[in-house]
Amino acid sequence: MSKKITIEPLTKLEGHGKVTINLNDKGEVSDAHFHVTEFRGFEKFCEGRMLWDMPVITTRVCGICPVSHHLASAKACDNLLGITIPETAKKLRELMHMGQFIHSHALHFFFLAAPDMVVGPGSAPKDRSVIGILERSPETAQKAIKLRKIGQEIIDRVGARAIHPVTAIPGGMSKTLSHEDRFFLSKEINDAIPLSEMAVELALELIEKYPDMIEGLGKPDGSFMGLTNKNELELYDGTIRLRGKSGDIEFDPLKYLDYIGEHVEDSSWLKFPFYKKDGWPDGSYRVGPLARLNVSEAINTPMAEKRFKEFKAKSNGKPLGNNIYYHWARTIELLHAAEKAKELLKDDAIVGDEFRVRVERKAGEGIGVIEAPRGTLIHHYTADDNGRIKKANLIVATAHNNRAIDVSVAQAAKYFIKDGKMSEGILNRIEMAVRCYDPCLSCATHAIGKMPLEVTLLSGNGVQIDAIRRD
Repeated sequence: MSKKITIEPLTKLEGHGKVTINLNDKGEVSDAHFHVTEFRGFEKFCEGRMLWDMPVITTRVCGICPVSHHLASAKACDNLLGITIPETAKKLRELMHMGQFIHSHALHFFFLAAPDMVVGPGSAPKDRSVIGILERSPETAQKAIKLRKIGQEIIDRVGARAIHPVTAIPGGMSKTLSHEDRFFLSKEINDAIPLSEMAVELALELIEKYPDMIEGLGKPDGSFMGLTNKNELELYDGTIRLRGKSGDIEFDPLKYLDYIGEHVEDSSWLKFPFYKKDGWPDGSYRVGPLARLNVSEAINTPMAEKRFKEFKAKSNGKPLGNNIYYHWARTIELLHAAEKAKELLKDDAIVGDEFRVRVERKAGEGIGVIEAPRGTLIHHYTADDNGRIKKANLIVATAHNNRAIDVSVAQAAKYFIKDGKMSEGILNRIEMAVRCYDPCLSCATHAIGKMPLEVTLLSGNGVQIDAIRRD
C-alpha cells in the first residue's frame, strides 16, 4: 500500500515550508518534494512607490538579511538614475555588507545548523538548539553569540539600525561613519577574526563526525553561480560566473535576463530560475556559499585564502557538490567577511565627507545585483518620469536554489527512509538537507524552542495509517 509522509512545518529556517514524501508499496521512497507554502507578493507591494523609498521598503522582505535587500535596492536605484556613487559611500556599503555576512553566517551555522550535529540529529528536538550547545559547550555558545553581536554592531553603526537599516540611498549614503564608531568597530573586529577561525574548525570537525551525512544530505546535479571579480570571490559588485555543464560562462549582471529564465510549478509559490541555454530543468543551478567558492579561483584576504586552498584541495580543484559542504564554505566566507571588515576600517576613506551625490528623478530601468549570504540577489525596477515604480522584479537567493533543494529532499529521503520506517530523527535528517541551503522563505525564523511538527502517513486513497506529532 502506497503512503505519503508530510513534514510541515520545516524548522530552523526562515519562513514556512513543507516536505512531502511518497512511498511505494515496498516502503521505498518513490518521490519527494520541497514546497514553499506562503505567498507574499512583495513585488506587487512596490508598484506605485517612489524610487527613493525602495531601499527602505525592501529591507522588510527579510528580518535576517535586510542589508542585502537594502543594498541591492540602492544599487538598482543608482543604475536607474545613471550615477556612480563616491568611494566613501561604496566602502560604507561594503562594510555594512560584511557586518551582514558575519551576523547571518554566524546565526545560521551556530544557531540553526550546528545544533543538529553538536547535539546529534536523533536527539530530542528541544535539545537541538543553541541552548543544547550552551549546555554541552558553554564556551562555544558564548563565542557564537559574541560573533553574531559584532556583525550586528557593524550594521547598527553604519546603517543606523541593526535590523532594517536606512542609510543606503540612491546616490550613496545618508551619513558617514564617525571616528568614534570607527574606533569602536576596529576593536570589535579584532575579536571576530579568531572567532571565525573557530567556526571553520568546528565545521570541519562536525563534517568528519558524521561521514554518512556527506552522501545522505544530497548532491544535486547542475551548475554553480555567483559573483566574481577578476576570478576572486566577490560579495558586493562583480561579474556573474556560471560554472557547470556548459563550462565557465561569465556575463554582466545587468544582462541577467538574457541568461536566466524562470519556470513555474503548481507545487510551490516560489519560481524556479534556470540558465536559458541549457533549458529547464538541465539549466538549474545552485547559489550561496558553496557555489561562490566553487566559481572562484581565490579569496583576497589571507586567512580565508588559506582555508580556501584547503577547500579546493578536497576535490583536486574541481567543484565540491555535496550539500554538507555548504557549512564549511559558509564559515570560510565568515572569516573572509571579518578580515574584509578590518581592511575597510583601516582605510581612511571610510570616514570621508563625500558620501553622496545629488540625484534628480527620472524615468528608466535599473538593476542591482549583490551576493546575499544565501546567494545571488537581483532587484530590477522600472520607474516613470516622477520616479514612481511601475514594475519591480526580485529574484532572491532561495529561488535560485529552489530546484536544488527539491532534489536534495528526494535524495535525503531515499537515503534515510528504509522499508517505510520513519522516526522523528530520520525526518530531522531530511530537514537537515534543506537547512544546508539556509533557505529564507520570509521574515520569520523558527530558531529555538518547541516548534510543533506533525507527520502523517496516508494510504494511496488518502486514509491515515500512522502519525507522529512533535509538540
